[in-house]
Amino acid sequence: MNAFEIRGGKPLKGEIIPQGAKNEALQILSAVLLTPEKVTISNIPDIKDVNKLIELLGDLGVEINRLSKDTYEFTAKNINLEFFQSQTFKAKGGSLRGSIMIVGPLLARFGKAAIPKPGGDKIGRRRLDTHFLGFEKLGAKFVYNPDTNFFNVDATELKGTYILLDEASVTGTANIVMAAVLAKGTTTIYNAACEPYLQQLCKMLNRMGAKISGIGSNLLTIEGVESLSGTTHRMLPDMIEIGSFIGLAAMTGSEITIKDVCYKELGIIPSVFARLGIKMELKGDDLYIPAQENYEIDTFIDGSILTVSDAPWPGFTPDLLSIVLVVATQAKGSVLIHQKMFESRLFFVDKLIDMGAQIILCDPHRATVIGLDKKYNLKGIEMTSPDIRAGVSLLIAALSASGKSVIYNIEQIERGYQDIDTRLRALGADIRRI
Repeated sequence: MNAFEIRGGKPLKGEIIPQGAKNEALQILSAVLLTPEKVTISNIPDIKDVNKLIELLGDLGVEINRLSKDTYEFTAKNINLEFFQSQTFKAKGGSLRGSIMIVGPLLARFGKAAIPKPGGDKIGRRRLDTHFLGFEKLGAKFVYNPDTNFFNVDATELKGTYILLDEASVTGTANIVMAAVLAKGTTTIYNAACEPYLQQLCKMLNRMGAKISGIGSNLLTIEGVESLSGTTHRMLPDMIEIGSFIGLAAMTGSEITIKDVCYKELGIIPSVFARLGIKMELKGDDLYIPAQENYEIDTFIDGSILTVSDAPWPGFTPDLLSIVLVVATQAKGSVLIHQKMFESRLFFVDKLIDMGAQIILCDPHRATVIGLDKKYNLKGIEMTSPDIRAGVSLLIAALSASGKSVIYNIEQIERGYQDIDTRLRALGADIRRI
């Protein structure tokens, strides 16, 4: 098992460029299956989950041409539908949660698809019902084999319809949108997700010839078209990385400039970190975080303890709650972290408590953090990364801690963060692989 060895307590300094958005990549890459024409995509993050999906597309018969480190051409002219029944597909699809995203495009273009029960992070139940119920509304029929954990889907004729989603799932909305763009008639999706990544997908599909209106709202209208053409697309920077680097700067008392953040697409992320007392300055489209000796958590207007909770966009993304929690451990003041959407994402706090943080885990969804105001440093320990977001939160804690920390299972971190150790070393971090 690979590990990071970190000697913390050092302030960092410099510029860092966020990678392309992982959550956008899984949608955008799947959308290349909607057309036989060439699609060129840039700012693709070089991370394991994304590379696995690119490899899966190649196995399906997509012609792939890598133009540079972050730019690829995809031509899905000759798709091998028999690959669905192979053990290779079962193994690769089952190990990648993002593989569910190929179902919508394949149903739309070919009328059938198959998918093994997807894997992914162990952060609680993450239902796929939203995807499947949406496909069924459009006319798809599912057959699940519990012995093989395989779904076979038949959709010989998808028809537009009214769909009220049971939850504003980003991946569910994206998958249904991709299925609906080639369906006959008009599809209306209410309670649709409206994250910037979903907006990016809809804009790309419209450039390909789709007819999607209501982009950016929770009510999407899709008029089905006969076919889609090729296009070019550049992905947004990863907002989760940007939030992680804001937290890193605060915890380590560092002066860091995050380059090309697409600020208008960050929503309330900067204001949530500002409520923790973190100073930020927008310079062009770069986010400058000055070195701060201390930062103080805001309170509600009546003086009561601040609560930070996740919510569907434009609310605060659940992927950054663990970063907020870690940052709060060294703030002045207290905060209640309420993780509403997943029931196991706070279980990494025991590692922070071992490092000296003052945290009360109220239940699987809530934790109260009493900030140390940097009067007592966290101390380095050995720990294991349970998932991508908790892993990078522990990494930030280790970089701020006194002494040596070792983080095992860093494969989890590398599923979401490209060359993270190399980029941190460029800022002056003492981190190495062991």
